[in-house]
Amino acid sequence: MNNSFAQEHGTTEAHATEHHEEGKLDIKGEIFGHISDSYDWHLFSFGEGHDASHVSVPLPLILFNTTNSKLDVFLSSAFHHGQEPHAGYELYVENGKQKLRTQDGSSFIDISITKNVLCLLLSVFILLFLMTNVAKKYKQNGSGKAPTGFQNALEPIIGFIQDNVAKPNLGKKYAKFMPLLLTLFFFIWVNNLLGLLPFGFNLTGNIAVTLLLALVFFVVMLANSNKYFWGHIFNPPGVPTAIKFILVPIEILSNLLIKPAALAIRLFANIFAGHTIILSIVLLIFIFSALSKVAGVAFVPVSVGFAIFMFFLELLVAAIQAFIFTNLTAVFIGQAIEEHHHDDDHGHH
Repeated sequence: MNNSFAQEHGTTEAHATEHHEEGKLDIKGEIFGHISDSYDWHLFSFGEGHDASHVSVPLPLILFNTTNSKLDVFLSSAFHHGQEPHAGYELYVENGKQKLRTQDGSSFIDISITKNVLCLLLSVFILLFLMTNVAKKYKQNGSGKAPTGFQNALEPIIGFIQDNVAKPNLGKKYAKFMPLLLTLFFFIWVNNLLGLLPFGFNLTGNIAVTLLLALVFFVVMLANSNKYFWGHIFNPPGVPTAIKFILVPIEILSNLLIKPAALAIRLFANIFAGHTIILSIVLLIFIFSALSKVAGVAFVPVSVGFAIFMFFLELLVAAIQAFIFTNLTAVFIGQAIEEHHHDDDHGHH
């Protein structure tokens, strides 16, 4: 990217600045600049416009040029806030989102450690650290001894997932799927909470991540489904043959497409919307300030109050969305492994 492009857009390594060329607040750029993925971890900025100073943590870029088979590894700081190209690559901002391109137009594969990847690694480290410590205590003291420390907080949650999610939906086979359900719940919950930190991330607000989580559920469901599940899809019982030509495609779409898509979109939409609303409420201060400084100052307590309210609401939503994703996973898997008892019941009658 050349200097004129960087000056025109006021690019940083993670965000567009607050003003367009005309000095107006870039609402779309500000919102998407905070919640979209980026090649650095932006912390905060000083000043405004072209004179702004930005504090951020550079992240490693790993790029493989498929045209010349060249692998380049360097930090995002090599772009100098998007003002200079490096190793034949340019960093630019479009609609508040950071993007990369080659100067010669060649194709490349991007496997960089972006902000979302950093969040993923951080959440995995947190979960491994907490869960392995709790597992060691159970291994040393056994399950009969009263829990201590973090066990006190973890044990009721595990019991809740087991008694209210796994057993009602999976029946006698619930123990087989408990590791999956607990992993999904804690992974989603931890990442939802990380997204609420002042300099946090937005991993579960990324549709690619939620689609991957839904794909994990989908593979497990198909791997454990029984013949009655497939028979209900391709040969619905008690349905006239003519109607089956209409019902079978609907069943295929419902079970093989809509279910995983619903899981992914529900989680993504709720987290994405929550972050967007909080940012929009904060940006209202600057919108009113552009109209009148008095109006901007007067709106500060209103905006801050609503933002705090939404923050605490998002704390609740973080746990609720983790529970909903886990519960629907159990429901859908339970439908795939459910045994058919119609013939047995008919015999008893």
